[in-house]
Amino acid sequence: MEGEDSTSTDPRAFCNKAAWRRFIIVIMGATFNLILGFILVAAVLAPEKRFATTVIADFSENSSSYQSGLKAEDKILSVDGRRIYTTYDLSYAFTNVKDGTVDMTVLRDGKKTDIKNVKFDTDEENGISYIKVDFTVYGREKTFTSFISETFKTGISYCAVIWRSLIDLISGKYGISAVSGPVGVTAAIGSVAKQNLKSLLPIAALITINLGIFNLLPLPALDGGRLLFILIEMVTKKKVPEKYESVVHTVGFIILIGFMLLITFKDIWSLIFG
Repeated sequence: MEGEDSTSTDPRAFCNKAAWRRFIIVIMGATFNLILGFILVAAVLAPEKRFATTVIADFSENSSSYQSGLKAEDKILSVDGRRIYTTYDLSYAFTNVKDGTVDMTVLRDGKKTDIKNVKFDTDEENGISYIKVDFTVYGREKTFTSFISETFKTGISYCAVIWRSLIDLISGKYGISAVSGPVGVTAAIGSVAKQNLKSLLPIAALITINLGIFNLLPLPALDGGRLLFILIEMVTKKKVPEKYESVVHTVGFIILIGFMLLITFKDIWSLIFG
């Protein structure tokens, strides 16, 4: 838009708007990504007749988790300190767990109960270990109210998992092999599409919400970086000189492009030799 990356004499140009107006304009892009993501989550859940809960219904034969202390009717509250609201939270909490052993907090007979060293069998794919869930959970009846509630909770779970994934990546829990760029994402989407077109909706919802959240990060060249400069202006009442802001965004853009090229090269290498 006019005045976004340069000066303008037009009073309607972006650069000539009040700081709070520019803040709203910039944040709306990511906001609409998040709204679209929640709409896609609703589309994913719409065909479901019942919604999975986090209350354990039954265990498989010779269940390791049952032998470790879990019981039927337990409502899972947290895994290794991470709050659990939906089965989607549970799936992520059960990813890349060392030795398949976790500490869990459940609601049992109306009281919170801590269960240490709950053991599960594990499997591994692409260098990431996954817990084999050896129990089933109860379903929740689908009503208009439960549908809206489940859509909201699942959308929030998507946001939380994306944020946790970023933190885990920065902290070193996952290596660069766990990161995919456009080539890797396209390959994954193509693989899912061959199996079941219905499975594309959750991926589309996750990618859309991910774009919204990532774009809000306070990094140069992203909307979050622009928001940071506007916030500084709102607090100090002084606008950061355009030449300095431009340099920061340019350097950030170069770094982001470099990182994207690195990830793209990794994805292509994995497709050819992986």
